[in-house]
Amino acid sequence: MSSSRTMAALIGIASFALTLTACEDQASGQIVARSGVRVVQTLSNPPTHGCHRFPEGITHIDNQTQSSLLLYTTPDCSVPPGGQSSFLDIGASDQAVMTTGPWHSFSFAPG
Repeated sequence: MSSSRTMAALIGIASFALTLTACEDQASGQIVARSGVRVVQTLSNPPTHGCHRFPEGITHIDNQTQSSLLLYTTPDCSVPPGGQSSFLDIGASDQAVMTTGPWHSFSFAPG
């Protein structure tokens, strides 16, 4: 009987560890991207690694995650010559400046 309890406890601990590891790879919360007033994309708990491409140009974004974002006017999270990325802090909103044009991708800022 005690060996089945031990096994159940080990399985529970392993499951909990896997859950914690998976959470580290995701930003907790939601990102809402708009073009004008129309919602283009809503992302819930997105992965924190890599470049995320929007399906079209974004003019307004709400970052309701627990991570800061870097927004890019290019589709591949690169900064064009003479350009720059835009930083968006945790829980903040921003609107694209007409001189830079709409955003086409984002990545998570290094912690």
